[in-house]
Amino acid sequence: MPKIEIMKPAWLAKLSPAWRARMVRLGFNFHPAFRGTGGRVTHVAKDLRHIRISLPLNWKTRNIVGSLYGGSLFAITDGAHPMMLMAALGNDYIVWDKAASIRYRKPGFSTLHADFVLSDEEVADIRAALQKNPELERTYLVELKDAQGTVHTVVERTVYIADKHYYRQKSGGGDK
Repeated sequence: MPKIEIMKPAWLAKLSPAWRARMVRLGFNFHPAFRGTGGRVTHVAKDLRHIRISLPLNWKTRNIVGSLYGGSLFAITDGAHPMMLMAALGNDYIVWDKAASIRYRKPGFSTLHADFVLSDEEVADIRAALQKNPELERTYLVELKDAQGTVHTVVERTVYIADKHYYRQKSGGGDK
């Protein structure tokens, strides 16, 4: 059976910035696993350094007590930082979600929003750190807020980043 090459965000570099942002938004929103969370990507910056996701309170996202379901709150934060990092760093690096935790501060009885931001300084710091050590971990905090800015949930996500050649040697040849 032939090997199927998985498309990674670096292919987006071939598109214009406007199309790149549209493709990321559509890719998330139409992916069955993300669609099942009930969340929707509402904004992707042209440089792919800011993503905004909304989670509305509706029959699909409501739990038994009428607030937003914890699984949906957690799941909408999955994949945004790795995608942004893969697009920013390019094909020479491997990026994986490694760990995550969630802390509920207040039940959500309305639409909540999560903003994912990747600064130029963060990308430069990662590149510099990878020059010294071929693999590293970064931890990102994501706050889910209502329209008034009240934080309802905080998700901490740890991302593993490695030089692709180092990772292939370490893992025995694959980056799947």
